[in-house]
Amino acid sequence: MSSTERHTSEEKHLHPNSLEGPHVSSCPFEQGFYFWPRGFCSVSLPPSLILDSVRAVSVDLIRWWDSRRMEDEIMFADDGRHLVKENPSEDLLCSEMETDVNGFGSLKDDGEALTSEKGEGSHAVFSKEAPLLSKDPRISSNCSCSVKKLKSRMSVTELEHRKKDRNGQERKLSRQDRIELGRMFQGAVSSHDWELAESLILLADPQTLNDALCISLDSIWFLSTQEELYGITGLIKKIISNGAYDFTRAALRTSFLASCVSACQSRTMSLADTVTVMAQRLHERLQECNGDEVLKAEAGAKVQKFTEWALKCIGFHSRRHGNEDRVSHSSAIEIQLQLSAFKTFLDLAGNQLTGKDFTEAFDAACFPLTLFSSSFDPGWASGISATAIQGLLGMLVEGGADNVNQCFLEASRFGSTELVRILLQIAQRNSLDVDVDLALGFASHYCKIGTMECLVEEGNAIAFLGPLMRAAERGCMQVVQWFVERGCRDMELCLALTAATSSSQVGIATYLLPHVPQHVLAALSIEILKAAGERSGGSLDGVAFLLRSDFLGDPAATYAVADSIARSDDENVAPELRAFLREHWSEAAFADGLKCGQDHYVNVMRILSRGESPICLKDLPAPLRLTVAYLPLYRECVAMGGRLLSQRLRGQLVEAVRRLGDGLVDKASQGRELLAILEHHLPPFLVCVPSVASTL
Repeated sequence: MSSTERHTSEEKHLHPNSLEGPHVSSCPFEQGFYFWPRGFCSVSLPPSLILDSVRAVSVDLIRWWDSRRMEDEIMFADDGRHLVKENPSEDLLCSEMETDVNGFGSLKDDGEALTSEKGEGSHAVFSKEAPLLSKDPRISSNCSCSVKKLKSRMSVTELEHRKKDRNGQERKLSRQDRIELGRMFQGAVSSHDWELAESLILLADPQTLNDALCISLDSIWFLSTQEELYGITGLIKKIISNGAYDFTRAALRTSFLASCVSACQSRTMSLADTVTVMAQRLHERLQECNGDEVLKAEAGAKVQKFTEWALKCIGFHSRRHGNEDRVSHSSAIEIQLQLSAFKTFLDLAGNQLTGKDFTEAFDAACFPLTLFSSSFDPGWASGISATAIQGLLGMLVEGGADNVNQCFLEASRFGSTELVRILLQIAQRNSLDVDVDLALGFASHYCKIGTMECLVEEGNAIAFLGPLMRAAERGCMQVVQWFVERGCRDMELCLALTAATSSSQVGIATYLLPHVPQHVLAALSIEILKAAGERSGGSLDGVAFLLRSDFLGDPAATYAVADSIARSDDENVAPELRAFLREHWSEAAFADGLKCGQDHYVNVMRILSRGESPICLKDLPAPLRLTVAYLPLYRECVAMGGRLLSQRLRGQLVEAVRRLGDGLVDKASQGRELLAILEHHLPPFLVCVPSVASTL
């Protein structure tokens, strides 16, 4: 893309602080399950770009998880005692998976897995009643028994009989009842015993039906045959017809799981290694966020716990398909079956799912992809592994998800290139607007080069100025080089040079200076120095670098510009800049240097003639006497470096060379020739190698 094609967006992104940033809702909890902030509005960002929205990532996670209680650490029994859960066992998924009342689901052990009976938000557990299901170990204590044995030992008639009390009235399910039902139902679904699964539905109360809906919906991402599709969709229909109503939880949970499945299919490492990589990636992401460390730690722990559940679920189904520690890859036909099952669920849910639900589910689906993004193979988004997540996200958008742009910006910020590519495709297919230029700003700030390339090549991002200036201010050489190599306009390069100068990023300024045409520098030289001084923040090292580098390519012109600003009465000139130039780079500074050189010479002569030092300096050889007199000046000039010396140093050097007796010295002489004369009189072992005069 040529640099001229980006002219139309210059006004919007001209100022380096014009990058828009996320805006956090006044009540993040009301936004539901959001892994990143809800809205993005026109807010001016500081150069750091460490946004308040990032803090909201952890805030929303904690609040959402607390509101949903994915897995409470402490639950209260009716006698007031605290019952603390143990760690999940390593048994088969059918014996450890219990869906929580208010969350996606959780892994629980055989003894202490508790489920609230009071509904969402309750902390009370009533478990005094005898369990509905038999305690006979032959029936339910070990889920490794075959489904056929379970089915033969407990008919639907027997289950219905146990569900009623002595008076024939329906009674509540106890905690243990729900655990037993969940295990049996999980086993029936996993073994595709639809008849047994449907018979167990007859026992379920509304909350257990909601759990069954989640379990059934999760299994759709592992379908492989048309028969399995008919079985699971029929089961979902029966669950809903019997009273399941928590479509929101089911949609959010299955969206998260589907994303993990698609992501794991692109990986070459084992599932065990995946957990470690995921944990490290989550830690890195939270470290990039501002906010309370305790809050971030809690958010990280809860996200990691649920992601580990998803990976364990994936591992269980992979083992069923004969893959011990790898994720089986779905074929195109299998993916169509899976998406068809999800579409059936959405049709059955109907208007029970609101636009907010679709938006939250979209967030839940996007979040895992940012954790796995660093391990995706290039081009994953266009491969078969990404087809399922593309279809899922597309259906969520059709249902009313309105946060494509927010997720797109967040993916750009964390360098999730393949997710960025998918969201670009979804936005194009659905005629949605995504801010590719703002996304480029996020990606460049965090040095996500691959994402930057995607945004420019596939998203047609064209606003280079803001990101380039911010990279120059921060001293991010990799990003600056990338933009320059992509092709920047002369004015963009000039402004980036000004930004680097004002921030004293000498390395960046050194790189950019040769790329700015001389006619641009000559026309804007005064404005460049004034702007750099105004935004310097107290350090004028960048201004000094430009002057030492003879940035105008003409010593007389460079000195003249500095003198002009030093003598200016313009109120727009920073006082610090004016004072600095007046002291070191003005004509007055040159005159002060001459006078200083003269005073120094007089002092040296007085010491030689009147000094009472036992060393007797006047008896030393002439080269050593000269060294005593002018070696400090020589070293100061060497330390300054650059093509030009400051006017003050140059004045001192002119006077020193004149006193060496080499005849008249032109006051317009520059540092290179003056230092060459001084080096000629110094002992060779004190002269820098290579000669400084030859490098100026």
